[in-house]
Amino acid sequence: MSCYTDLMIKFLLITILAYALASLYLFIKQRDLMYFPTPEENHPDEEVWWLETDQQKLKIWVLKNSSKENSPAIIYFGGNAETVENNIDDYRRMFAGYTVYITNYRGFGGSTGTPTEKNLFADALTIYDQVKAQHSRIQIIGRSLGSGIACYVAAHRPVEKLALITPYDSISNVAQSAYPLFPVKWLLKDHYDSMSYAPDIESDILIQIVNDDLVVPNKGSEIIAKALSHNKLKIERYYGVTHAGVSDLSHFQNDLATFFSEE
Repeated sequence: MSCYTDLMIKFLLITILAYALASLYLFIKQRDLMYFPTPEENHPDEEVWWLETDQQKLKIWVLKNSSKENSPAIIYFGGNAETVENNIDDYRRMFAGYTVYITNYRGFGGSTGTPTEKNLFADALTIYDQVKAQHSRIQIIGRSLGSGIACYVAAHRPVEKLALITPYDSISNVAQSAYPLFPVKWLLKDHYDSMSYAPDIESDILIQIVNDDLVVPNKGSEIIAKALSHNKLKIERYYGVTHAGVSDLSHFQNDLATFFSEE
């Protein structure tokens, strides 16, 4: 009996140690597990705006779809691991009359620096302020990771229309669902808590949700949608498609284009 007890104690201690080491690994490597920077892409025929901020340079694609001075602008904050340049052709077609700014985050697509919540939030406000100096009206699209950045900007700056593609309530909850056995909420440095910004958002809003999304749980999308229900809000849901593949759907593109074309 004593031998059995000793074995159980040793097994328990080993399990506790393994769990603690795994938690420590997640804490140390969390930003490597959270951010997936994309390599730089070159499109010689497209205009690039190199925005210098906080001793870093951000690579932003500028699509001038309108010849009018002071045309309205759309700022796009993309998803994690998304090659945002892939949107150029679609956004040229979809957003006639707008100047579109497609952002590469720090460390993504040729931009310098290291992505963190603090850095990306600060960069987003700088981008907004620089764009606002040239355009009378600002609209924002935020996709996946970028939905949290878009909510932050819309809570701190005037945004006429806000489109949120596969949004979450917080990255903390997304990460917790991915690592249910670990106290992820206590380990995370970057939370992207969109729920805390929702009460201060006054924009007209479109939310596009992928049913059975395997990356951003539907529960989180529904929670942030409910929190934004004080706004003029439209929700579109898409079935039989993946988190990344939804942008290829013609009716997804039509819904997004229509939202920005409506007065």
